[in-house]
Amino acid sequence: MAATVTTTATTGKTWDGGNEPMGASYGKMMMWFFIVSDALTFSGFLAAYGFSRFKFIGTWPIADEVFTHFPFMHGVDAPMYYVALMTFILIFSSVTMVLAVDAGHQLQKTKVAIYMLLTIVGGFIFLGSQAWEWKNFIGGEFGAVETKGGSLLQFVDATTGKRIAVEEFAAKLPSERVDKTRSNGIWFEEAAALPEFTVAEVEAGLKAHSNVVIRTEKINPDTKKKEILTREQSLEAIKGGALFVKGANLEHNEYGHKLFADFFFFITGFHGFHVFSGVILNILIFLNVIYGTYEKRRSYEMVEKVGLYWHFVDLVWVFVFTFFYLV
Repeated sequence: MAATVTTTATTGKTWDGGNEPMGASYGKMMMWFFIVSDALTFSGFLAAYGFSRFKFIGTWPIADEVFTHFPFMHGVDAPMYYVALMTFILIFSSVTMVLAVDAGHQLQKTKVAIYMLLTIVGGFIFLGSQAWEWKNFIGGEFGAVETKGGSLLQFVDATTGKRIAVEEFAAKLPSERVDKTRSNGIWFEEAAALPEFTVAEVEAGLKAHSNVVIRTEKINPDTKKKEILTREQSLEAIKGGALFVKGANLEHNEYGHKLFADFFFFITGFHGFHVFSGVILNILIFLNVIYGTYEKRRSYEMVEKVGLYWHFVDLVWVFVFTFFYLV
């Protein structure tokens, strides 16, 4: 007796989401996947920064004392003004990107091109501003002395408490110092470039100027300001100096704890790379808009996809700005 086999057929495909599952095209979905994964990367970096700052909170640099420069206003104390301007420019470029996407939905080629161009200009201004900020951060302004234990000694006016540049009081002592470079015939030993002043010159200048005292990198938990030593304590503290430092790099930092500079270079540099990538993408999309590529397709979805990336870059900067400059 033959067995009877019954089959059941279903109409349609149960798991078929079509070409645009959840109302989003494949390109948009992939962009969202990238944004989520990149957001997790930035979250890890900022979390590491937060933990490090909490661990060394007593010696962490104060942002208002580090980022005080403004272009064409040399000597003017403008804490955070230029960083705020940079932030405004980047956020405004996000607004022009929204307008470009909206014009694309209405198939208005000219408006899309204009708003994309404004977005590109805003991105370039932000990148140039960040490069200028890096230059000032690396170059420094006042200088400090690093002790043998790795602590920093900064110099302030005993009356006003304002920072004083080391070059304003350091003495010039007769000494012979040679850079260990190949040009000087010293090819067998590597060494960093000689600092602008020796510790002995800084110490001699400190002794000769009674209005100069030392401020340590430690922050008083009560006043939220760095501790200022007395004249006697300053003359004693300078004896432990090992190296004159100016500006910041991956090894030394005149503003405070070394990790601050490490995180600053890495996180702002990583974000700057994202902004640069976004500008390049915007230029490519802008050229396609000019050539009428999307007009022929009757779709400006590529503008919308690159807009998602640009908004993400702007949002990340809001968190970086908050962590590094405001908190």
